[in-house]
Amino acid sequence: MQVRARRYEEFSEEELVRGLVETGDRCCFAELFQRHQRRIYLDCFAFFNEKSLAEDATQETFLRAYQARERFHGGDYLAWLRRIARHTCIDHWRRKRPEVPIDASDEEAAVQLVSPAPDAEQQSMFDQLHREMAKLPEEQRRCLELKIEGHSYEEIATKTGLSVDAVRSHLQNGRRTLRLRLGAIV
Repeated sequence: MQVRARRYEEFSEEELVRGLVETGDRCCFAELFQRHQRRIYLDCFAFFNEKSLAEDATQETFLRAYQARERFHGGDYLAWLRRIARHTCIDHWRRKRPEVPIDASDEEAAVQLVSPAPDAEQQSMFDQLHREMAKLPEEQRRCLELKIEGHSYEEIATKTGLSVDAVRSHLQNGRRTLRLRLGAIV
């Protein structure tokens, strides 16, 4: 009786992952690549909506996965690959996003925006904002005032005696109401 050698296509996912993690078997990796390449590509394409960027991110995902193979400690290998793909896409996006240099005119404009003496138009907007805020329910108004002062959700919750979720809700509802009432100025 002759025993036929198994082809990698016949191996289970667990066997392939074990072979990859324990011995670095490139044939196991190649088979895992064949099995999951399309899913990872589709995830990357959904992120970028551009074929070439999705292809680059897919390739880098598998390269990172191979380099980090010892860090895979069981579980769903595809889910692990998809997490690597998501991080790879975010890293690509960060590298490709345009840098906006701040030149002298931008700095002057920023200083003018926060200048202590607002012009008449700005003062009118601030006055209208304050009038509309005064009309909000007490908890929404108080949460918005504290947030404007720079407090975190947790700090606002402590100061008002509300839960963090309630603070978030009051802030969201207050902002929505102000947007509706103030329209174009906000």
